[in-house]
Amino acid sequence: MSRFTGAASILVVLVLVVFFARWNGAERVTVDLGIWTFYRVPLTYVAFISLFVGMLVMLLAGLHADLRVRRFLRERLEEEDRAERERVDRNQRDLFAPEPEEPAQG
Repeated sequence: MSRFTGAASILVVLVLVVFFARWNGAERVTVDLGIWTFYRVPLTYVAFISLFVGMLVMLLAGLHADLRVRRFLRERLEEEDRAERERVDRNQRDLFAPEPEEPAQG
């Protein structure tokens, strides 16, 4: 069911994008970026470039957050490993370890 829902939602988004591009294809806007000003830019270009730039910014923000979480987890794992090594009794014997075989005398 979820696979169908995902495919249907992607299809709906694609249909909306096509309709937006079709209905606003002739619209022209002025884009002022502060440094540069672009005149008579098609609205569909502005919308798609804005979408792409937004996705790129979210990717970079997510990457930064992911690296920060990974660093935190790695440090925590190292601390836990260090604490575990300090707590282990070095004189313990493995009860299920195979006994060393003695050489046959003969």
